[in-house]
Amino acid sequence: MSLNRREYLQTVAGAIVGGAAALRAEGTAEPGIPGRYRGRVAGVTHSKCIYEGDFQAKPIREMVDRGMCELTGAPNAAEAWRHFFSPSDVVGIKVNPVGQPHVCSSSELLNAILQGLQGVGIKPGKITVFERYRGNLENSPYIKWVPPGVRLGYAAAAYEPVQLGIEGYDPDCFVELPFALPGHESDKAAFRSHASLFISKDVTKLINLPVLKSHNAAGVTLALKNLSHGLVNNVSRSHDGAELKFNEFIPAVVNMPVIRQKTVLNILDGAKGLFHGGPGITADMAERFVWENKTIYFATDPVALDMIGRKVIEEQREKNHLWPLAEAVTDSTWTSPRRQPQHIEAAGKAGLGEWDLSKIDYRPIKLG
Repeated sequence: MSLNRREYLQTVAGAIVGGAAALRAEGTAEPGIPGRYRGRVAGVTHSKCIYEGDFQAKPIREMVDRGMCELTGAPNAAEAWRHFFSPSDVVGIKVNPVGQPHVCSSSELLNAILQGLQGVGIKPGKITVFERYRGNLENSPYIKWVPPGVRLGYAAAAYEPVQLGIEGYDPDCFVELPFALPGHESDKAAFRSHASLFISKDVTKLINLPVLKSHNAAGVTLALKNLSHGLVNNVSRSHDGAELKFNEFIPAVVNMPVIRQKTVLNILDGAKGLFHGGPGITADMAERFVWENKTIYFATDPVALDMIGRKVIEEQREKNHLWPLAEAVTDSTWTSPRRQPQHIEAAGKAGLGEWDLSKIDYRPIKLG
């Protein structure tokens, strides 16, 4: 596949617009992305949610209850959950355990979410905790305590560099973009990313549960990237070529109807955050670059949520005398100068949410 720049941009735009047209055709502008509360983000801080390095269940449950109410305007947490879910729903929760054990979606937050869903009347057997790779899930804290009946789901056994196999993915549900992993340009499949069967077939609604982390290529890995790189195959093509393709790849994937329609709630676990390095985290990096932010963020709009998350990480970097994420600077942790946090703005301009900070309704709340 050979395209000049104009043809390339037209093809990318066509993939995004096509996804939006399919979304309208299927009649689901709400409650999917950007959802009922475009541009609104609730951030709940609790000084006691971490004690001596460990997450504390009771404060975290209080944070979830308050955050859900602030996001929705509901008078109580049970009513807030009913804004999104009913007993007939089959719900998936996309966690992010990649930075374990130092920074990953906490078991305590996941448990609070499960309690909220069960309070609506959703049975444990209709809830699946999902991570793309089985190995990441099996080594995570979730598998050790997930309540009986709640399922664990994955699409592939483990990470591998090419990622063109579609076992665990839907052969009929994909986004096609005009770039491929170098060396695979002769393979038509190399230009496609297929949605996991989990998101296309298994669930009716999705809760996106990312973490507050920097990323050595995407700049940050928050709500948008947890969807774009956690629910489809063939993702390495977004960053393994001569140029980064996050600005094209992330909006197009998140705009797939099965992802955009079903993602009704984003909860960013920012109790602990990583402000330099990532996605993987060594013990040395954790000691230097992980901090206790003690805040959980709530939104239906992943773009607005990521703009707030990026701002928090940028502020922490400035406090630690590090350069802004988008600058082409290197050090012993980030040896490559290539980073593309602008994927958030690109997603906003593609219609996936509010990217203008001046128009984002951020609602900070302090408890305890």
